Amino acid sequence: MTKMYFAENPDAEHDIHELNVQLLGQNMTFLTDAGVFSKKMIDYGSQTLLKYLDFHKQESVLDVGCGYGTLGLTLIKAKEVKATLVDINLRALDLARQNADRNQVLATIFQSNIYQNIEGRFHHIISNPPIRAGKQIVHEVIAGSHAHLLDGGDLTIVIQKKQGAPSAKAKMEEVFRNCEILKKDKGYYILRSRKEI
Repeated sequence: MTKMYFAENPDAEHDIHELNVQLLGQNMTFLTDAGVFSKKMIDYGSQTLLKYLDFHKQESVLDVGCGYGTLGLTLIKAKEVKATLVDINLRALDLARQNADRNQVLATIFQSNIYQNIEGRFHHIISNPPIRAGKQIVHEVIAGSHAHLLDGGDLTIVIQKKQGAPSAKAKMEEVFRNCEILKKDKGYYILRSRKEI
């Protein structure tokens, strides 16, 4: 059985695509490949999430499960944030590094199994979590974020209702004691929790 996009070393035969898209008013170019999430188009969840991230210049952002870099790299270019991109998938990380060069942005990109290799704390953590990896992984993305946020920082995720948005919202409320639904769009929920000061 072919390894999924949340595997460390996907074994799918390479199938390189180039996507030229406009995100947050920026012309972005992404190389994609088989064995990574959403290789043929920027998925609707990521596009929707980007619209509701009201970040400011020089704020620090951690993109958990960054894939080939859609969220983090776009935010660097559009909002001039300082972004760290992590994923377990080595193929995705290689693409993210190439895409940083292609879009002429500087990003910190390295392998981490969720928060395993993360040091320090951030203003914002974002994720389009790997739903197919299972509920436990999604809940680890949520639970682990609290320790890596600055006081007053926030976690924002996108998740489809049918793929577990209600349970993700409940987990965020358990961890942070708050969770706001920023938007519901075509079954996708944008959920945000803030770390209380």
